[in-house]
Amino acid sequence: MRYLVRRTGRLLVSLLVLLTAAFLMIHVIPGDPVRGALGPTAPADLVAARRESLGLNDPLAVQYLNYLRHLLAGDLGTSMISGLPVSEMLAQRLPATLSIALLAFVGAVAIAVPLGVGFGVLTRNGRARRAELGFTSVSSVLGTIPEFLFAVGLVYLFGVQWQILPVAGRSGPESYVLPVLCLAIGPAALLARILRVEMVAILTADFIRTARAKRLPAPIIYLRHALPNALTATLTIGGLLLGSMIAGTILVESVFAWPGLGSTIVQSILTKDYPVAQGIVLFYGATVLVLTMVVDLILAALDPRSAIGQS
Repeated sequence: MRYLVRRTGRLLVSLLVLLTAAFLMIHVIPGDPVRGALGPTAPADLVAARRESLGLNDPLAVQYLNYLRHLLAGDLGTSMISGLPVSEMLAQRLPATLSIALLAFVGAVAIAVPLGVGFGVLTRNGRARRAELGFTSVSSVLGTIPEFLFAVGLVYLFGVQWQILPVAGRSGPESYVLPVLCLAIGPAALLARILRVEMVAILTADFIRTARAKRLPAPIIYLRHALPNALTATLTIGGLLLGSMIAGTILVESVFAWPGLGSTIVQSILTKDYPVAQGIVLFYGATVLVLTMVVDLILAALDPRSAIGQS
């Protein structure tokens, strides 16, 4: 419980830093949001009245305190462009973003587990050095390529060259393929590499030798005895990757014109729609922070010594 209280306190401090950074970030971007919303031909007196009604003429510190006060009351504000509440816009766009992020996470795990287990068994005890080198090299390269480059490459191959998959919009099941694949490739390579290392270590353990001495079938040894023990570190990293995958939807949605939070935040930053940009940045940051905290708590529950070490 003490660790939970301390971890919650760190989360609250991180959230305060996050929303402060989100507030300052959008306000330092050059441009007039009111002029952008009303258009270049709007009368100056109308622009001035609009700025006054929105409180944009107040000192930055006053605007920040007003933002905190409304936020604590559960009010994320209203879009300067559409006039819709930010909470309503989040509710409308969130399903599209979560759908590709969660599908990508499931896909990454589904790809990583058989690859990690297979290459772990193949390269155990120093065997198949060439296969190990090839797998490590390829997974390292795939794990470091940004989602944006994956997106551009997939659009070129499947949309321009082969023309077999849609590359824009959310029109049906086939429209999910490229965004999900784009988000899943890098994490799948990273998870597979970690799982292979864990499998190689687990297969030298005493309880595996005992299972072999009992002449248990290989599938039982690898899947029932080795895999559950090797998955601990993999799933821990996977929980952290889920947060990064949700954040990674920003660029991916922009490339594929996906109607989610990612494309919305890009547009809101370009138009300096303060409330929308701040609300979405806060959502993305809070999601990553909360998932990180959940992973830490799970680790602390599985191994209380880790909680003592972090305290």
